Amino acid sequence: MFGRNKTEMVTPDRALPGRSESPFHIAEKHRVLDAPVVTDTAPEGYEVAIFGLGCFWGAEEIYWQIPGVWSTSVGYAGGSTPHPSYEEVCSGRTGHTEAIRIVFDPAVVSYADLVKRFFEVHDPTQGMRQGNDIGTQYRSAIYFTSPEQEATARELTATYGAELARRRLGEITTEVREAPTYYYAEDQHQQYLAKNPFGYRCHANTGVKFPETA
Repeated sequence: MFGRNKTEMVTPDRALPGRSESPFHIAEKHRVLDAPVVTDTAPEGYEVAIFGLGCFWGAEEIYWQIPGVWSTSVGYAGGSTPHPSYEEVCSGRTGHTEAIRIVFDPAVVSYADLVKRFFEVHDPTQGMRQGNDIGTQYRSAIYFTSPEQEATARELTATYGAELARRRLGEITTEVREAPTYYYAEDQHQQYLAKNPFGYRCHANTGVKFPETA
């Protein structure tokens, strides 16, 4: 689409212009967890985690099943285009990756456990792709929302990277940085696999677990 290589990041000056506000109506309640989908702030004591790990349909399904996760949503993050559409993101001209936003209770599930799960259900060595899905919107990303999350994310990325190196499975290409603006995706993508149980899934356990001491 648009005659460009979708594995090359678009520069901000060449990104699509987007729009000043979201044109999408999103259902108020989560189809599985019965919590709000759009949450400007987390409940007191809760935290927000944002990850990109390939197609966001299957990624969201993985995380809404984890005890301690209060709400999940899918969206777009890491690019330049404000309030993009799915088609715009798929064009490779927004710079965004497909992302999931997780609101969780750290008293029940730790951020470290969410990061470990992140690495174990996708291949973080593939760059601008995930399996057969090719493009910048499928890149691996951890967008931390606090200094504590940053320390954990960087430590576990190094730990997992060492395990991959030990097995000669490649180097991690995961983007680790402070959370950029997160734009909610269209309603049809929210809890997609709850609405379409036989829909597309691309995630599976990679077989590479964290060392027991991690």
